[in-house]
Amino acid sequence: MTDTALPTDDPIAATRLWLERIVIGLNLCPFAKAVYVKDQVRFVLSDATTPEALVEQLAEELVLLRDTPAEQIDTTLIVHPQVLTDFLDYNDFLDNADAAIEALDLQGILQVASFHPQYQFEGVAPDDVSNYTNRSPYPTLHLLREDSVERAVAAFPDPDVIVERNIETLD
Repeated sequence: MTDTALPTDDPIAATRLWLERIVIGLNLCPFAKAVYVKDQVRFVLSDATTPEALVEQLAEELVLLRDTPAEQIDTTLIVHPQVLTDFLDYNDFLDNADAAIEALDLQGILQVASFHPQYQFEGVAPDDVSNYTNRSPYPTLHLLREDSVERAVAAFPDPDVIVERNIETLD
């Protein structure tokens, strides 16, 4: 394994390395570094093997995030290597994630962002560089506090530039 290779036998280690080297290292998300260096990112390795089991775990993690002060856990990454490995299945599952937020009455409080090794934006070729902004080593659900997102965006001079800059960085 080279110095830049991601470990494949430890999904959490691979995800941490991806977060450190790609997301933070390339500054793809200018908001990630602050919570990471303060140890406010919760990493969860899911043992779910079905979408139903994953949505149950997602609901548990949403409640935990809601009930925990942001100073302790600001955001959660649920890494689920055994389920939804096909991107189309994963993409379909995101409706279930939104339904879980609604069922728990967490709209406007928490949201779920999506990352997947085969991530592909609608209307974009599979090998288009823009897809790599959302490609992770394993399928991952990213739970975010909406107030944290709003504060981060408000503090950033021009948040619309982030996507354009990311594509240029990856190109």
